[in-house]
Amino acid sequence: MNKRYLICFSLALIVLVSFNIYAQNTEITKKICTVKSLPDLFKKKDSVLILKPQKNNFFLIIPVIGSQPATGFSYGFVTQYTFKGKSETDKYSSVNLGATYTEKKQLLLNFKNSVMLKNNSVFLSGDWRFYIFSQANYGLGTDIIPPRNRDAGFDLNTIKEPMNYNYFKFHQTVSWEVKNNYYVGAGVHLDWYTTITDENLDIASGYLTNHYNYNLKYGFNQNEYVVNGLSLNLLYDSRDNQINTHHGMFANVNYRFNPAFNQSQDVSSVLYAEYRYFLPLSKHNEQHVFSLWAMGQFVTSGNVPYLNLPSIGWDQRSRSGKGYVQGLFRGQKLVYFETEYRFPISCNQLLSGTVFANLTTASDKDREVRLFQYTQPAIGVGLRILIDKATRTNLVMNYAWGRHSDAFYLNAGESF
Repeated sequence: MNKRYLICFSLALIVLVSFNIYAQNTEITKKICTVKSLPDLFKKKDSVLILKPQKNNFFLIIPVIGSQPATGFSYGFVTQYTFKGKSETDKYSSVNLGATYTEKKQLLLNFKNSVMLKNNSVFLSGDWRFYIFSQANYGLGTDIIPPRNRDAGFDLNTIKEPMNYNYFKFHQTVSWEVKNNYYVGAGVHLDWYTTITDENLDIASGYLTNHYNYNLKYGFNQNEYVVNGLSLNLLYDSRDNQINTHHGMFANVNYRFNPAFNQSQDVSSVLYAEYRYFLPLSKHNEQHVFSLWAMGQFVTSGNVPYLNLPSIGWDQRSRSGKGYVQGLFRGQKLVYFETEYRFPISCNQLLSGTVFANLTTASDKDREVRLFQYTQPAIGVGLRILIDKATRTNLVMNYAWGRHSDAFYLNAGESF
């Protein structure tokens, strides 16, 4: 990343944040505007105003047309159903269904659920997927992209190892409230990789890939493997709205145990921890929010197959690692940080924006690469368009720049 560009961006960000924070306690922010969402722009101005009760649900379907390094040009659709119970204290829940086909002949089917039931006393969290997929792998650790003083002329394509495989994922947890905002639960997890083709592998000529070497060392099948397990879940959630949070905190610790049912599996355990914090910056405008997302995944015992190792872009919402291709950073241990400042652009809340930065670090125990020994940063900007006032659902567009990498993202709902 160009040093001069990074300095200019940082200075502009400091000025923007300073001005907005200053504005919170002045008359600048006290102007009251009527909140408008995208559908309001298409209503007739002379139509008779009819007061309606606030709805408790919202259904959205948007086309997906875009391009990313992992998929190339892609098209499809994403639907999101947001709802809550009749009680005023009920929190919003969301269910997402998406289908995408790409120019690389990938088929991506996703079903995600984050649902509160029985007056917030039961919390469901699920990530179901079926992928006919192709994705390049780049080895383990975050030292695969060299530091700035050694990156002249570096090209990610020189270390890319293309792979094709089918992937079925079923992760579902259920947690019960034991105290106000505190939950305890359990989950079922299945990751099944089939029809694995390592395109660069050529044993006859001696060209061995990272995937091949790792699975050979730890005794995993090169063409198919499955990881199945059960988990215990501890969760805290005080967010005012999980779709678009203005204040509150979310914390989750999930400990997963994977037994071995045959010789091609290894007994293992994986710890996943996540923390999100949302701090309002204004007394007059709740759209000014400082947010923090920290996530860590650690293989704590045994070994898991190569493709099942912790990596960026494989969280429930596939939002981590903005600025880098999905799966670029992978390791036995991975930690991810992201911070974001959300601010209004238009007084009527139709348009808002974000500036964000993230940091990724991953380990490779075979090469003695430790967590935080090497880190990879990224920065970005985003635009939000309000498409439903009651649920605060935004159409989200982000552009991020990493080191030797950049990407555009189109989604419904905030990154975290």
